[in-house]
Amino acid sequence: MDQIEYPKLGSELLAKQELIRATKGFMPPDEGVSLATALYGCNAATELPAIEIGSYAGLSTIYLGVAAQLQGRVLLSVDHHHGSEENQEGWDYHDPALKDPVSGKIDTLYLFRRTIELAALGDTVIIVVANSQKYGSTFNGEIGFLFIDGGHGHEQAQSDYESWVSKITVGGLLAIHDVFLDPSLGGQEPYHLYQRSLSEGFREITAQGSLRIMRKGSR
Repeated sequence: MDQIEYPKLGSELLAKQELIRATKGFMPPDEGVSLATALYGCNAATELPAIEIGSYAGLSTIYLGVAAQLQGRVLLSVDHHHGSEENQEGWDYHDPALKDPVSGKIDTLYLFRRTIELAALGDTVIIVVANSQKYGSTFNGEIGFLFIDGGHGHEQAQSDYESWVSKITVGGLLAIHDVFLDPSLGGQEPYHLYQRSLSEGFREITAQGSLRIMRKGSR
């Protein structure tokens, strides 16, 4: 692993490299390190939770969980664990090994639980098995950090944004994954969320690969 800004964070991530390499997911190492670094360096209201929308098998959760654990911050990871549209049969990111033979649905919950256990993050990560929009409608507090990496269809992505972004405290961070300026590289909905956040007063502070991280300012 390349040297990163915070040696303690780098050391903890390095200790989990074998698990990171073995965990299913779509988070490149450089983007994962950038994500963890952003959360670890987010000093705004560390008593407020961080929220992850879309956890799959827990790859991004390792990066976020390690940073949150070092901060003493709670990370709520929200996912229904039946896969996004692009994970379903017939789509490019479908993994038939994740199909439950009884229900016929994608089911990543057992893998996610195992990842959290192996990463020793059980005291930091709160597993929320739910539709993120419905859960967001019942969540009444502020948050310090939000990572959006759920479904990339228009309705789901916009609903995730609208359900959670208003809860970010001033000075808190918003991270959006799979932001592609070139449509040939990937779906455009995360890019639209990124553009929307900038128009609504967020300021970009980090760009790494397809990851964008913005800070919320006062309006």
